[in-house]
Amino acid sequence: MSLFQAPALDGRELAVLARIDQLKAQLSYLIGHAPTRWQGLLRRNTFARAIQGSNSIEGYHVSVEDAMAAAEGVEPLDATGGTWKAITGYRLAMTYVMQLADDPHFRYTPELIRSLHYMMLEYDLTKHPGRWRPGIVFVRNEASGQIVYEGPPAERVPALIDALVASLTDQDRPHPHIGAAMAHLNFVMIHPFSDGNGRMGRCLQTLVLARTGTLSPVFSSIEEYLGRNTPAYYQVLGTVGHGAWHPERDARPWIRFCLTAHFHQATTLLRRSREYEKLWNMMEEALKRLQLPDRMALGLHDAAMGLRVRNPTYRTAADVSDQVASKDLKLAVENGFLVAQGERRGRYYVAAPKLQAMREAVREARDLTDPFAVPPAPSLETSS
Repeated sequence: MSLFQAPALDGRELAVLARIDQLKAQLSYLIGHAPTRWQGLLRRNTFARAIQGSNSIEGYHVSVEDAMAAAEGVEPLDATGGTWKAITGYRLAMTYVMQLADDPHFRYTPELIRSLHYMMLEYDLTKHPGRWRPGIVFVRNEASGQIVYEGPPAERVPALIDALVASLTDQDRPHPHIGAAMAHLNFVMIHPFSDGNGRMGRCLQTLVLARTGTLSPVFSSIEEYLGRNTPAYYQVLGTVGHGAWHPERDARPWIRFCLTAHFHQATTLLRRSREYEKLWNMMEEALKRLQLPDRMALGLHDAAMGLRVRNPTYRTAADVSDQVASKDLKLAVENGFLVAQGERRGRYYVAAPKLQAMREAVREARDLTDPFAVPPAPSLETSS
């Protein structure tokens, strides 16, 4: 059964793809050899931002701290109700994706897709988690209420999913970034579930990338970028989809959008990795001078990066008891690193001016270069 097909890449697309491969090779070297504690923080932060980004597209908005809490299995600071259930369900599915990344017995199957969907939406049985949709499905523009896409008839879904699975196991698969992008596109256009299709499409794209083995699935995902660029994401899907199931349409705009996403996500992670390492070294030196436990750098680093630090998240990261975590955080306040806010269970800690100054000392400009610009037109701005 016909699916959307990847276009033959032109010279500019091949050049951008080569740049992305080069950037990810650099990233693999930086985070792959002799892992350190700051690399663990970067991994955790990146995973949390992927969870946050993908769910924000669907209207489930949480802070990075709460996305991190979901990743670590601790109570949230702000999120409640359905939002928290959606976040934790997505975290469960994505954790399974990471487990499957190097599984030697792995196979793409319709049952795997349905299982991942059940993990995401099991908290709401009215959305038929793990089951193909029973009828027609429409996608509406939340702002205008206008129907922007109609999925193919429900009776075609099983055969279309079989075709998608077959394309993922084809021996003549395209470059991993292209294959993953096409898996995402075909999935959201088939729209096989009553709800959660966007999250599942993004999850599937990350799974396809993870299975290539070129980079950890945490660092392969473009979900953070998609969350930051939601209008552009919807616009390109609308352009390619053209309102209904049209697999004959040109997928090139989607491919270029995904390559741009990979380029910017890779440059962002490379920048963060340099900042994290420099900041970590500064923390360690400061703690050593004051004869304070070096584990405290785990909490101070988070605060310096603009996060609210709580006892549960700090003690999980540092692997210490509640009492030791409380003592460490109190020492951080007494030595001018942190400022306590809130009371009792709602207490958290933020960076004091001394810590903020350390963060500013390592901050780099953010590269907003359009990888398809001819000639390249770099634009720089500072960011958190």
